[in-house]
Amino acid sequence: MRALTWHGRREVSVDTVPDPAIIEPTDAIIRVTSTAICGSDLHLYELLGPFLSEGDVLGHEAMGIVEDVGADVSTVAVGDRVVVPFVIACGECFMCQRGLQTQCETTQVREKGSGATLYGYTELYGSVPGGQAEYLRVLRADANCVVVPHNAPDERYLFLSDILPTAWQGVEYAGVAPGDSVAVLGLGPVGQFASRIARERGCEVIGVDPVPERRAMAERNCVRAIDVHDEIVDELRDATDGRGPAAVIDAVGMEAHGSPFAAGAQTLVGTLPDAVAKPAMMHAGIDRLAALHTAIAAVRRGGTLSLSGVYAGAADPLPMLTMFDRQLTVRMGQCNVHSWVDALMPFAGDPGDPLGIDDLVTHRAGLDEAPALYETFQKKQDGCVKVVLKPQEG
Repeated sequence: MRALTWHGRREVSVDTVPDPAIIEPTDAIIRVTSTAICGSDLHLYELLGPFLSEGDVLGHEAMGIVEDVGADVSTVAVGDRVVVPFVIACGECFMCQRGLQTQCETTQVREKGSGATLYGYTELYGSVPGGQAEYLRVLRADANCVVVPHNAPDERYLFLSDILPTAWQGVEYAGVAPGDSVAVLGLGPVGQFASRIARERGCEVIGVDPVPERRAMAERNCVRAIDVHDEIVDELRDATDGRGPAAVIDAVGMEAHGSPFAAGAQTLVGTLPDAVAKPAMMHAGIDRLAALHTAIAAVRRGGTLSLSGVYAGAADPLPMLTMFDRQLTVRMGQCNVHSWVDALMPFAGDPGDPLGIDDLVTHRAGLDEAPALYETFQKKQDGCVKVVLKPQEG
């Protein structure tokens, strides 16, 4: 089959790789009809190469049609249309039963000290081949295939694999109620959905992003959007009775703009041999923290920080005195996709599209165009907000 594979920093290509096969009786094989490039994929493209191997198949947002199932699969059948959560969970262990599928005790990558196994996301999370390919092996299919109707375009359901539940969890973790003020830092795909979800819940939402096209998309969906500038904290306070928003959702993460020292350090580590880079990143790595520091400064006293953007630094300096003095609550973590799918399914199927799911994708292409679109997405060129690939086309 054809698949998007990793070959080095900012170097990906579409190659021919072996077809996936049923290995365990709990497996399923799907023919991928749609897959997406996620902001988290850009961390692999730019920073996390030391934890990848030549030829790794990338991608963790995929859906398609079931082509084959193992002997022990009972709830999924050939011909079903399914979305695949990026988290591989068992659905039965202590953690899964508590809605913490990202901490699944059956699939935890214990030798790396990591949580549950993920598709297409480095040796830290199991080196499982990802979904930017013509076919995908779904592990533990009964727990990890979400069957969806055949009566709507893929894009109505594709985002249940990651970004829509991630945004929903971000708002849940923010702990907001109708009438509360919420600032969303970063209006990429997760930030767009988090803004719309908070708006749908009756919150006063302000989105912050330096890219005009992303602000315009937010405004189309009834979210006030403002540019990034040196006085952004003051502007957020002025818009919220001088106190700051009740909650700030950081949908940016480790590659925030405005952190030149950390950016230089990340680039330097990325040039080192893997044997040196890996321990450096695991024990002394730092993130670009501009967005997080903005969130800490802007949120009102007693407020909540909800971190949806991915952070990976092991030695990040945080202003603990400020956080303690201001009595902030911080919630974060990979998204427990399975826990939120049932709540989101009605939104995906609603013809009225209250979350504006139909207004997110800016670029659609066949798999062969994926390498160029990785670059476009990373550089925020051509108004790129979300890329959907069609592996069976072109």
